[in-house]
Amino acid sequence: MQRRWTVGFVVWEDSDGEDDGKRVVWGIDFSTKSTGCRGDGLEQQLNCLFPKTVKQSHQKQRHMKNQRLPSDKEEDYEASQMVSYCWWRSAAKFEECAKLKWEVPPDLSKVTPRLKVLREMERLALVSLEGLDDLRHKLFSYRCGDFWVPMGGFKKEEMDIPPVNTILLVGFHNSGKSSLVNLMYSVLGRSGLVPFAKTTSASGPTTMSMEEHNVLRSMRSGFCVYDTMGFDYDRVDECVEELMEWVSDGVHHKQVCLSHGNSELRKEELGVPSFRSSSKFVKRKVNCVMVVANISEIWKALKASDKNPLEDIKALFHSPALRHCNENPILILTHGDKLSTEDRIESRLRICEHLGISEATGVYDIVCLTEYGFLADESDPVTAYALTESVYRALLISDRNHLPKKNYQDWALLVLSWLMCLIGAFFALLASFFSNLGGKHIRTL
Repeated sequence: MQRRWTVGFVVWEDSDGEDDGKRVVWGIDFSTKSTGCRGDGLEQQLNCLFPKTVKQSHQKQRHMKNQRLPSDKEEDYEASQMVSYCWWRSAAKFEECAKLKWEVPPDLSKVTPRLKVLREMERLALVSLEGLDDLRHKLFSYRCGDFWVPMGGFKKEEMDIPPVNTILLVGFHNSGKSSLVNLMYSVLGRSGLVPFAKTTSASGPTTMSMEEHNVLRSMRSGFCVYDTMGFDYDRVDECVEELMEWVSDGVHHKQVCLSHGNSELRKEELGVPSFRSSSKFVKRKVNCVMVVANISEIWKALKASDKNPLEDIKALFHSPALRHCNENPILILTHGDKLSTEDRIESRLRICEHLGISEATGVYDIVCLTEYGFLADESDPVTAYALTESVYRALLISDRNHLPKKNYQDWALLVLSWLMCLIGAFFALLASFFSNLGGKHIRTL
């Protein structure tokens, strides 16, 4: 029978089970008498046999102990920095949220919509420091279709998966779409100032073009982001109609966007060579839509008893063209830093309630970035993580939206339907021709 002990990195055993003082250390057979070591302590025996190794181990332990204080200071510094970015912690109900966190089990009946928002912001703050790099790495290694899961009895190779997924940003004028793209470049592409074509003009409504953005700045990026023209509050129905065309027909780089009512301007600019050649770019299918809303503008309108901006956002948000896989589009709330803490939370609750969506799922409060840009992950990790998670959620929705490839039966039905349409049009033309001919013959009689 053998008895075995492990102390640190040293393994020794009593080979015959008798207390004769003979031991094995690292495969070396020695006894306290033969080595001349005094004392029964194992550390004393090792110090006698390997004095240099034990000395180096003690020096390393002292060095690690001395290094603890700067590390603690760094953690305290990071904690103090996080406090300055956690604006919601100054809310009146935050203490109630903190108490609810430590209740075991938590009383769900106490969770109000306001507490849901506070808990969601706390979740973002908790995972932002360590989770940002991990989530960013997933986006860098992402290829279109990576988040697809088997469903409907189809295999992945039988699905019509495009080379890249397309995320479309839509919203009204001054909602912050261009600033959001700048922020994506800063957080995901690790770039400062990134010049790109603006979608608004100080001179008013004008013809502009869509811009395809590779926010990762990678040749192997699995997704792209399209910045679109800002819609007009006075022409919501026309804007929704144009949005349905983008979603159904697809979009391409430098595609002309037009404020309705300027058809003559469109005809003039379509004659410019740069606009004529824009049709040569690859047309992308829209896979997911992000609705960008200026929360400060909506809240100021509500305080003035003007619900039109809120109604217009609802008409845009609930457009049938924006629903994919029974999921709502992602809502991005910008310019929240212009409001007080209580107004910022209350406006988010009012908007989500009016849209009929959850206050904490699929909604992100993101501070806008100026056109000169700054690295958001070094200044505001909560905003940087919220932006990265919104893109990640958009890719999850996109990969669930892929349809099976068309087979021979589908193509045959398509050709047959077109043939029937041509035959119907031909007979309609003949009927019109003979009707007119018969009318002339009757008048001559």
